[in-house]
Formats: sequence, structure tokens, C-alpha cells
Amino acid sequence: MSKIFFLAAGMFALGLDAYVIAGLLPGITHSFGISSAEAAQAVTVFTLCYAIAAPVFATLLSGKPVRRVLVVALAVFSLANAASALAGSLTSLLIARAVAGLGAGLFSPIAVAAAATLVPAEQKGRALGLTLGGMSTGTVIGVPIGLLISDRFGWQGALWLVTGIGVIGLFGVFFGFPNVPVNPPPSLKQRLAMVTNGRVAATVGISFLTAVASLGLYTYVSPILQASSGIQSITPYLWLWGVGGVIGSFTIGSLIDKTGKPGYLLTGILSILTLALFSIPTAIHLGPLAFLPFLLWGAMGWASLAPQQHALLALQPEHGAAAVALNSSCNYLGSAVGTMLGGALIVYGFNPSKLPYFAGMVALAALAGHLLIQIMAPKHRGASDGPG
Repeated sequence: MSKIFFLAAGMFALGLDAYVIAGLLPGITHSFGISSAEAAQAVTVFTLCYAIAAPVFATLLSGKPVRRVLVVALAVFSLANAASALAGSLTSLLIARAVAGLGAGLFSPIAVAAAATLVPAEQKGRALGLTLGGMSTGTVIGVPIGLLISDRFGWQGALWLVTGIGVIGLFGVFFGFPNVPVNPPPSLKQRLAMVTNGRVAATVGISFLTAVASLGLYTYVSPILQASSGIQSITPYLWLWGVGGVIGSFTIGSLIDKTGKPGYLLTGILSILTLALFSIPTAIHLGPLAFLPFLLWGAMGWASLAPQQHALLALQPEHGAAAVALNSSCNYLGSAVGTMLGGALIVYGFNPSKLPYFAGMVALAALAGHLLIQIMAPKHRGASDGPG
């Protein structure tokens, strides 16, 4: 189990890298003399390359020596983050962020698959939880630390922190990891069959819309707070969002097991998420209550993944891992699209303080789509409770 900690360190760096950029936007805009919408594209290119790279690399590199693949992935990821910290222009920053996304997309699926093969069957759940927990911990603990470092050493300091953690994971994998192959994934034909399956497509479509609303808006927390009430310190808000994420991601599994109704749980999750997003512009002016929507937003956004994964495993029991990977890719793709749409709205004169209303409308569309799926699903759904 000790070998899993090296994977968790890498996932910690990935989680920190994916979410800390939102807090660095003010510094990036100041350094390059650009708008927040332009700076936010650093998030877009990272998540877009991650979303595309993860399923492609998982297929192409299946059966290859795991240690070699993971070392290359972390080397690419770490070097790209160093290049991001050294970037002298927006163009060079975007190129570096894209390469970092490719490295993350290479590392993540192989690390998760490797974690499941390194331990006995009775320890697989713990191994997967530890590996994936590295990413959520990187968000909750790493992001506030990264923002504190950026306050003292500039936004580049946070990226040097990511680089350092990535290098630690790299050396840990290189010197302490066995060279074992990863089980082969489904063929390309089987993957395409999943995409063309109506219920699978509908399920991942809801995940996509949820990510557009939740993760897309997250990128613009800083301009939203500044435009709404002149708030400069966004660290408490991002920290509470991350705390909510941990609460949501760690409690939803037990709720699914106890109720056996993931579809109904997702209805509640999307309902609360929609209300939380719509309430942000008003709550920001209500003192301590301003933090509540961010806590709920983080909790519901992260909790939305497990019911969808549960449904996909029920729909595709023979290729569950690939189905879950497809859902993960749609999640990151939604983040990229949401960030692009938010940036486009700002460029065309949309007040950033109103972005939560746009995100709320997208979340409402996800809720409506999910309810439609629930209504149209077969009445005898079994344990999966429908595809959502």
C-alpha cells in the first residue's frame, strides 16, 4: 500500500494544478496586461487537453510498463508547470498549460488503473480511494496553500509548488514503483458502441452540463467577487468550495449504498446546486451568509459524479472502467467549455457578477434533462435507479 502514496502525490499535484489557476487570475492579468477572460483560457486549454488525452492515452498505452509511463507523464507535467511559471507572455503560458494538461491526462488514468492492480482484491477500494483522494486533497489543502504562496511570491510561486510536488511524485515512482502492465481496455469499437448507446450518452450528457455550470463558473470566482462587492481575497471562498467538495465526494457513496436510489439523489443534488448558483449574487452582500452558496456549490458539484458513475456501471457492467473514464472526460470537457463560454460572455460585455445566473440556467437545464431521463427510463430499474 505504501507504493500508492507516490500515486497520491502525483494526483495531489494534478488536483492543485487544475484548480489553483482560478485563484491566480488576478496576478496573471496584471503580469500580462490582459483581461480575466483571456487569462481564464489557461484553465480552458489545460482541461481540454486533459479531457482529450486521458481516454486516448489510456487506450494507446495499455499493457506498457506502468513505471515508465508514469515517470514520463510526471516529467512532462512537471516541466510544463515549470514552463508555465517562467512564461513571459500569454501565448507561452497557454502552450505550457496545454502540455501540462496532456501530462495530467497521461498520468491520471494509468495511475488509477495501476492502483487497482498493486493490491489484493480486498484492498482495491482503499487503494482507489487513496489515489483519487489525492486529487481532492490537492484541491482542499493545496489550493489555499498555493494562493498563500502566490500572495507572497507571485502567481509563479504557486506553479513552482506544483512543479515541486510533481517532481517528488516522479522520483517516488521511479525508485519505488514496480514495472507492472495495466489490464487492456475495451477496443475502439467497444468505446464507440458506448458513446452511441442512448442511455450512456444521456448520462454523460448530464455530467457535461453539470460541469459546464459548476467547474466553468469556478474559474471566474475572482472576477465575480470583485465585480459584485469589490472582494479581493478569494481564498476563503475557494477553501470553502473545496471543503464542500470533500464533504460531498466522501458522503455521497454511503448515501447511494444506503438508499439504492442514485437517480433520486442526483435530482436533489442538481436542485441544490441550481439554487446555490442562483443565490450567489444576492448572498455575497449578506455577510457570513456569503460563504454558504460556495460550500453547497462545492459539495453538490463533487457529489454529482458518483451517482452518474453508479448508473454507468449498471449500464455497462462489462466495461465499467471505460464508461467511468468517458464520464470523467465529459466532466473535464464541460469545464473547458464552461470556461470558454464564460470568457466569451465577459468579452462581449456581460458583467462577471451575473455569471452565476448563466451557470444556474445551465444547471437547471441539467436538472430538467435528468428528470426527463428518469421519466423515460424503464420502470424496473433495479439497483441503478435509472441512468442518472
